Amino acid sequence: MKRLGKITEIKDKYWQLPVQAWACLWFLFCSFMQKGISVLSTPIFTRLLSTAEYGQYTVFNSWFSILSIFITLSLYQGTYLQGIVKFDKTKDVYTSSLQGLSTLLTLGWFLIYFLFRNYWNALFDLNTVQMICLLVMCWTTSVFGFWATEQRVEYRYLRLVTVTILVTLLKPALGIIAVVCSETDKVTARIVTLAAVEFFVYIWLFLSQMRKGQKFYSKDIWVYALVYAIPLIPHYFSASVLGGADRIMIKAMVDESSAGIYGLAYSISQIMMMFNTSLIQAINPWLYQMIKQNRTKEMRKATYPSIIVVGIMNLLLIGFAPEVVLIFAPPSYREAVYVIPPVTMSVFFRFFYDLFACFEFYYERTKYIATATVVAGATNVALNYIFIGIFGYYAAGYTTLFCHMMFAIAHYCFMRKVCKEEIGGVMPYQLRVLIGISAAFMAVGGLLMITYDYAFIRYGIFVALFLAFMAKRKEILQALSGILNLRSQWATSRAQ
Repeated sequence: MKRLGKITEIKDKYWQLPVQAWACLWFLFCSFMQKGISVLSTPIFTRLLSTAEYGQYTVFNSWFSILSIFITLSLYQGTYLQGIVKFDKTKDVYTSSLQGLSTLLTLGWFLIYFLFRNYWNALFDLNTVQMICLLVMCWTTSVFGFWATEQRVEYRYLRLVTVTILVTLLKPALGIIAVVCSETDKVTARIVTLAAVEFFVYIWLFLSQMRKGQKFYSKDIWVYALVYAIPLIPHYFSASVLGGADRIMIKAMVDESSAGIYGLAYSISQIMMMFNTSLIQAINPWLYQMIKQNRTKEMRKATYPSIIVVGIMNLLLIGFAPEVVLIFAPPSYREAVYVIPPVTMSVFFRFFYDLFACFEFYYERTKYIATATVVAGATNVALNYIFIGIFGYYAAGYTTLFCHMMFAIAHYCFMRKVCKEEIGGVMPYQLRVLIGISAAFMAVGGLLMITYDYAFIRYGIFVALFLAFMAKRKEILQALSGILNLRSQWATSRAQ
């Protein structure tokens, strides 16, 4: 009876939440759903594909993330969200016009591709069917991006959840069938199913927004969008290079099998990126509210516990890397174990970017963001070229870690500069605290990595960490509870 009463109490609290809070919860669910199913399906595909085939697939994804920036200019990201505010009275026209611009850009690239098909196929080492699927997916990703952003702005979470569940389940289900049935090119079979699912589902979203806006071309809107989007290309491109160039370079400098092993380690590390993203989405609106109210020092009560939680979760993945790889892939992928620690550590430092860059975004210092991203991306490519040739594909994990550390340091310096210029030099974070947490994280992560062949010692470390957690559990759980309440408080304040 007590349990039933508790469930009833939770249901009552849920239905009392404002629509903004409901939307936040369901949008968070969509994020977990999209990335979670992708991660959970990985063990299946690593067993259906050889390491070389999985390498081809991960390289395709890397090229997709990079080329999509130039094909659609990533209009569905900052450009669209910014324009919705500017063109709020003609939002439907603005949306259909950007859908039109994105479509025209994609058709233009289709023409360029077919005119020089052999050249592009050789350059990207993809066949014609894969290139066509890549172009289709660039367009469908843009279509869904426009539609999903509109749903979030208007708190239409049920529609977004329905489409997300449908696509997220269809992709791996049809992909598994296609790969099993294919006797020749399993990689292309997997890619075709991704493009087909997105096209046949998202085409209806495109037609819906075009019907509402009824405008394919608007000179003012297109000029505005292009002027806003083109300067951001270096930022988006460098961010994609920082996240995907390593697999492309490993395939070119080593072989496809090594790219597949590295790609698995990268995919596993994205489990923590999913957690980090969900956490930062929970506290980000509150952080901006603190900046707006000039209460930046109060940000520490959420950010310090958040960093510690992220560090602990990343250490769990590093510590159990041998067991995780065993679950996710057959023995042929065993070497991925030694790539997971540096790549996972880079995910930890990537979390700092979101904490620091909110000041740059709020005070519109986007040139700082672009500068840091371009430098980090260029450095990553240069270091990969040097060290992959010397030490093999393992080196890519450590160059990724170094560049993300440099990325975090650069944004910290830019944040200090913005704080001095805008809020009289008041600093939201104490440098010694950030360094202390990072140093402890790196030390424990390194210790866990060198004990991979000594399971008894590794498990002993976890026992010690668990005992330390139990000793401080009240403080830690209280801090976590405070973090989780921030988003709800923010949503409630907006509703009022």
